[in-house]
Amino acid sequence: MIYLILSVLASSLIFIIFKLFSKYNVDTLQAIIINYIVACISGIIAYSQPIHITEISTQGWFYGAMVLGIIFIAVFNLMAITTQRNGLSVAAVATKMSLAIPIVFGVVVYNESTGLLKITGILIALIAVYLTSMKTGEGVSITKKNLIFPLLVFIGSGIIDTSLKYFETHFVAKDDVPIFSATIFGFAAIIGLFTLCYKRITGTLKIAAKNIIAGIGLGIPNYFSIYFLIQALRHEHMDSSTVFTINNVAILLVSTLAGILFFKEKLTLKNWIGIALAVLSILLVAFSI
Repeated sequence: MIYLILSVLASSLIFIIFKLFSKYNVDTLQAIIINYIVACISGIIAYSQPIHITEISTQGWFYGAMVLGIIFIAVFNLMAITTQRNGLSVAAVATKMSLAIPIVFGVVVYNESTGLLKITGILIALIAVYLTSMKTGEGVSITKKNLIFPLLVFIGSGIIDTSLKYFETHFVAKDDVPIFSATIFGFAAIIGLFTLCYKRITGTLKIAAKNIIAGIGLGIPNYFSIYFLIQALRHEHMDSSTVFTINNVAILLVSTLAGILFFKEKLTLKNWIGIALAVLSILLVAFSI
């Protein structure tokens, strides 16, 4: 359980840092790419074994990590597009509602438990995600032309969580979690660096020290959010559907409360109902273990 709590705290810290980006006019793309580099380095440092590139490339999880790295940065860009075209609430709902994908995968593929208490908790969690994500004056309004973007965010986010569970179960040894995570972030960083090179060639790149500092600050909790999540998925008394439900809803809950405490955000009655339901859903799923 401690790994799940640490994953929630690390992931919530990411949202707080993102909130600071807008306050200090940080170039999000540059910070994200630096973040992937730092997260990759963090995994390499945490890995206790000698690193041999040729051996890593022969691991069963290597090509999966490569694809995940590409999906990581692709989903981030899709989230940015969704936010611009459909609003922040749509992006938030699409991201968090994606927990339905790994839950279904866990139940169908791994025959995970589906008791009444747990199913009720999961359904309440989905309602809580929607209500908590709706900010003042916002609603989920999606035009047909822009429907593809939140849909891709939903699918991409779900694929990331599902893949982490799959590779953790079948390919990643306990001692390989740091290097597995580092490889994912490493490939995301490579794609990001190509993007920066393109912007440099086209003359649209202006690197600032604050973007690098922001990326470093983001990279460390980002690494640990994945590391602790994978460790939580290894818990013998909690199946993946339980882990993903508690993780996603708790992150939304903690980040929302952080917004109230540190950024003086105002919540509507609908938001408070969502928070109450979020707490209830976590309790129901937790007690179904």
